[in-house]
Amino acid sequence: MRLALGLCVLAGLLALVDTAALRRSLAGADPAWLLLGLGSAVLANLLSALRWWALARWLGACVTPGWAVARYAGGIALNALLPGAVVGGDLYRAQALRAHGLGWAAAGLSVLVDRGAGLWMLGVLALAGAALALLGAEPAALLDPLAALLPTGPQAALRALPAAGLAAACAGLVLACTLAPLALTARSPAAGSAGPASPASDGPEAAPPALPSRAQALRALARRPGARGQLALQLLASLGVQLFSVGTLACAGLALGVTLPAWTWALVALPIFLMSTLPISFGGWGSREAAAVLALGAFGVPAPLALGIGLLYGLAALAQALPGAAVLAAERRQRPAGAQPAA
Repeated sequence: MRLALGLCVLAGLLALVDTAALRRSLAGADPAWLLLGLGSAVLANLLSALRWWALARWLGACVTPGWAVARYAGGIALNALLPGAVVGGDLYRAQALRAHGLGWAAAGLSVLVDRGAGLWMLGVLALAGAALALLGAEPAALLDPLAALLPTGPQAALRALPAAGLAAACAGLVLACTLAPLALTARSPAAGSAGPASPASDGPEAAPPALPSRAQALRALARRPGARGQLALQLLASLGVQLFSVGTLACAGLALGVTLPAWTWALVALPIFLMSTLPISFGGWGSREAAAVLALGAFGVPAPLALGIGLLYGLAALAQALPGAAVLAAERRQRPAGAQPAA
């Protein structure tokens, strides 16, 4: 169903855009920018893997950076090649940690916090981009596309607001969103106080306990020693991941001759990346390209070029799925005959 949905969305986009222009733009793509974009995507996923490794080690998993990079690559392969967007890869990583001695709750929290920190900093980066645009020489370059999405009344109200005030509001939100997670750890009871047991306390072969709610699990996580430092590390690494990911998107645009301010790429990355993670398509195909056409189109990018940018970004992710597929194949060969994957 998801494969059919993604293919239908792609087919609809191809029917709406000038396919001849799309073919010409893709055929004339600058290989230097494509290689730079692929390198940026590789660095983003390498940093993501090391971010997840640091979190898993803090939660009690005895795994090496190389193991984490290989498992992360396997997760990328599942995300790109199977229906369900990021869900399959995240389940695979949580299951791999359980097989290495981490408990049910901790394994799930490792991918939940890892994924959540990345999405959180993606939003922070978009807000920072908006603040930079409003502080620049032409705030109308941001306000006009946003106003075009609103009815007439709100349009006039938005344009009447002072750009400096909007910029200050965005900057304040950036600061608040960055510090808010750290403030949560400061408000939590001291480590060692009464509360839920450590999430690493149950072994991989133990029967699954009655799992706490997400809120309870996160509160227990905030009580662990070193929580604030680990969360700061997760947020900082996530910022680096998103900068590299936005760089990949921008390189895809530059390969097709699309030149936009840096803040624009940070803004349009938010809907494009979010849509590609939703479990409504096959590996993000279709939903990612639709978001690219809408988001980039708001800033004047023609639909064939916007669709091409979405396709090139997806191909960069697909290229990285090949090493991960090799990891999955190697795991399958090493598994004893008749054995089932750890569940």
